[in-house]
Amino acid sequence: MAEHTTAGSSGASEPDTNSSPVGEDYPGRHREYEGRHRADPGSLSVWATAQSTGPVQRRGRYVPESVKHPARMLPAIAAHAIAVYTQPGDLVLDPMCGIGTTLVEAVHAGRDAFGIEYEPQWSNIADANIRHAHDQGASGRASVIRGDATRLMSLVPKALTGQVALVVTSPPYGPTVHGLVRPGEHGVVKYDDRYNDGEDKGNLAYRDLTGLADGFAEILGGCATLLRPGGAVVVTARPWRKRGELVDLPSAVIAAGLRAGLVPTERCVALLAAVRDGQLVARPSFFQLQQVRKARTSGVPMHLIAHEDVLIFTKTRTAEDGSGVVT
Repeated sequence: MAEHTTAGSSGASEPDTNSSPVGEDYPGRHREYEGRHRADPGSLSVWATAQSTGPVQRRGRYVPESVKHPARMLPAIAAHAIAVYTQPGDLVLDPMCGIGTTLVEAVHAGRDAFGIEYEPQWSNIADANIRHAHDQGASGRASVIRGDATRLMSLVPKALTGQVALVVTSPPYGPTVHGLVRPGEHGVVKYDDRYNDGEDKGNLAYRDLTGLADGFAEILGGCATLLRPGGAVVVTARPWRKRGELVDLPSAVIAAGLRAGLVPTERCVALLAAVRDGQLVARPSFFQLQQVRKARTSGVPMHLIAHEDVLIFTKTRTAEDGSGVVT
């Protein structure tokens, strides 16, 4: 599940950069596109990204405070996207970076990275995770910009236009499907289920689906400007149910990408279940189990979600060179 928490236009903080690669003097060491980082068309579209649990994937690789974020992307999802769509030395962006999972996996893989994060609580943890990665020998460089990713181009140095090889991100889901639990006096108590205690309603997580899609389209538009020719945008998303109705977030993401001038080129599956002896071993959250049990009790044949959709986009050429898709 994605960790990203960027907000809408209200209450945005001023950008605050923290070390290269994001700076006006950025040397731009990323190579021109050479057509070598695209996925093999014959490769599997199913990503086996939950062979170990999220806590096991993060243990020792991330600072303990990372668990407080209500929606953390599986490190293996970010790592797989980075391995498939980039080469060492490439530049990776996460415009809603949360605790910095994409950035950490990028620097461990020898890529440079930068992220945008709206809430200081999470950007501070992302900084700590980057420092921790460097202490462990990660060779890439990374930084976090504090600000509102719907105004992405006002936050990022113009020198980075056309420099990004890969964007890895996900829209936020809000408290409906996130959080941790512990036993309480009157049953199970839910906590760490909100991005900012619900106080700042400018956060995309607290918009309805239409508002979320509108804000996400703005973010993807900025990503398209920063993307280099042949670069890719990888977005993970999953549907959820609200009062029994399916909320089709993946379709909303595709529509947002099209509005941003991006072209959908692949649709993959990132497993949230392990593969054991040819069978899927589900790794559901408490809330997923609770929802499924309640639905089945009421006669609705609901099943556990065992994957996230992975939507891959490229961008179109400008009109001056004839339009079409950059490949």
